[in-house]
Amino acid sequence: MTKELLAVALGGALGSILRYGFSMCAATLSLSGLYATMAANVCGSFLIGLFMAVCSQGTPIYLLATVGLCGGFTTFSTFSAQTLQLLQAGEWLAGLGYALLSVCCCVVCVAMGQWTGRLFT
Repeated sequence: MTKELLAVALGGALGSILRYGFSMCAATLSLSGLYATMAANVCGSFLIGLFMAVCSQGTPIYLLATVGLCGGFTTFSTFSAQTLQLLQAGEWLAGLGYALLSVCCCVVCVAMGQWTGRLFT
């Protein structure tokens, strides 16, 4: 059990650092944080699909990659808060569009990640 916990912790730390990097890149480019959040969620969705296809479920590497890395990297709670802020600001079209586009892109990217991973197995 200790090996699995360490794998999740390491992956989570790496994912969080990667997520922070996306935020810093968006800020450097003077882009809204919405872009960094969506990019992290879309990329993370692809990665989790890829890892699901190429890693044996339940192994430490699977836990590091999916639960840890992707869990620390993707930002569903931030996405939800940003969507709510748009809705509360009366920006209904932007809020609903952002939510719909994010979810659709992420589901497609999980499928693409799995498809890509199966090419290597």
